Amino acid sequence: MRSFFSITVSLALVAAGLVACTDPVMPDRTDGAAFFADNCVACHGARGRGNGAFADGLQARPANLTTLSRRNGGTFPSARALSYIYGDPEQSHLARVMPEFGGAMAQDLVPVEIDGVLTPTPRVLAGLLAYLESIQE
Repeated sequence: MRSFFSITVSLALVAAGLVACTDPVMPDRTDGAAFFADNCVACHGARGRGNGAFADGLQARPANLTTLSRRNGGTFPSARALSYIYGDPEQSHLARVMPEFGGAMAQDLVPVEIDGVLTPTPRVLAGLLAYLESIQE
């Protein structure tokens, strides 16, 4: 009986520890807006229209991020946007102006539905996708 109690308590402590190590709250557009403000405004502008302070000095003009859905037949292109932001494997880092945001972000993943499939996505990029979808015109 005593070993059953010990095992039960041990399992409860392990379960509590696992719960404490995970953040069950999915990121939302507010989280994405904070990431955008810290990492994207300089080129894409405060409202995402491609008119940031650095835009004129870049070889390629930053995209107007408020028209992604319009340019995709009215549907927000989650898969394409995530692929490009994270670091599109078809584009080398020398062929693109925008930095790749993958790498270390891959340690904290959340499930995001991309084209009907739950896809492990870096938490900060999941929030950014939610934000970008919210600013579509």
